[in-house]
Amino acid sequence: MTASDTVPGRYLRALRTGGEDPTDPLALRRRRLVVVIVTLAAGVLIGAWALRIPAGDPLFYPATAALALVWLIGAFASGPVHLGSEPYRPGRRPVVTSVAIAAALVALFCAGALVVAQIPALRDPVDDLLAHGTRGNLVVVAALTAVNGIAEECFHRGAVYSATQRVHPIIITTIVYAAVTASTGIPLLVLAAVILGVVTAVQRRCTGGVLGPCITHVAWSMVMLIALGPLLDAASAL
Repeated sequence: MTASDTVPGRYLRALRTGGEDPTDPLALRRRRLVVVIVTLAAGVLIGAWALRIPAGDPLFYPATAALALVWLIGAFASGPVHLGSEPYRPGRRPVVTSVAIAAALVALFCAGALVVAQIPALRDPVDDLLAHGTRGNLVVVAALTAVNGIAEECFHRGAVYSATQRVHPIIITTIVYAAVTASTGIPLLVLAAVILGVVTAVQRRCTGGVLGPCITHVAWSMVMLIALGPLLDAASAL
C-alpha cells in the first residue's frame, strides 16, 4: 500500500482536488452571497450582544438561542446544505475522523491553556465567558453551545463556503469567522476561531459537506466548556 492509499493520504488528495464538494450554478452562488451578507450583519449584532450579557443573567439563554437561529436560517435560506462523506470511503459519513480531529484540537488547546493561565489579560475574558456555565444552568449552556456550534458550521462552512467556493473558500471562511468572533471582544476566542476555522474549512473541502465540521466543533466545544475552567485553575496553581 502506498502513502497515498492511507487515510491521511486520501485526505490530502481530497484537499488538493476539492473532495466531493459540488459546484453551485451561478444563480445559486449569487443568492447565497446575498443571504450570507444579510445573515452576517444580523449575526454580528446579536453575537456581540449575547456574549456581553453578564453570567447568570437569564437573558443569556434566549439571546444565544436567537443567535443560533439566525445562523441556521441563513444557512438553509442560502441554498442546499450538504452533509458530505469520508474521502477514503464515499457514502460513509465522516464521524470517526471528525472525533479524532476534535481530540487533537482539545490537546492543542489544553496545552495552550497552560500559557493562558499565566496571562491575566487573556485569561480574564475567558473566565467571564466560562462563568455562564458555572453561575447558570450548565446543562442548558451546554445544549446551547452544541446547537450554536452546529449552526455556526452550517452557516460558515455551509453557506459562506459555498458562496465563495471559487475564490479561496478556506481562507475567506476563516477570515469571516474570525471577524464575526472579534465582535465578542474576547481575544483568545478570536484565536480559537482562526484555528477552528482553518481545521473545519479543510474538513469541508475534504468531505464535501458540513457534518464533519459540525462533529468536530461540537465535540471540541463540549470538552472546552467542561474542562477548560478547571485546567486554567490548576495551571494557575502551579
